[in-house]
Amino acid sequence: MRAADRLFFVVLLVDAVLLAVAELAFLPLRVRDLAPGVGVDGNWPLPVSVVVAGLTMPLLVKLAAGLSTRMSVAGAPLLLWLAAVIGFGIAGPGGDLLLTNDWRALALLAVGALPASVVLGGILGSPPARA
Repeated sequence: MRAADRLFFVVLLVDAVLLAVAELAFLPLRVRDLAPGVGVDGNWPLPVSVVVAGLTMPLLVKLAAGLSTRMSVAGAPLLLWLAAVIGFGIAGPGGDLLLTNDWRALALLAVGALPASVVLGGILGSPPARA
């Protein structure tokens, strides 16, 4: 890889970690946090970070795969994102548990990892392009 590609790859990896931290921070978001005067029961979960993970992780994998044909390069953002979500989720800042103990944690892991894994499998399963 060229120096510019290596720098872009490092930016992708840093982006994966920053996205994991931001998605964990916004995972417990509820409607009452955004609009305090919403109805009688405005205490609904609003996991926008799950949607963000589902949109960004396949994109990061696709961008990393464009840099090299090696699987380690293509799958690195996904593996680093998973490690960051699990690591920061279990042992967060000050020992806090950032992964909520309900369906939102499972949704974050599934919606973030599964589409990215499908993209990674499609990239690795396609025949190499001829030069």
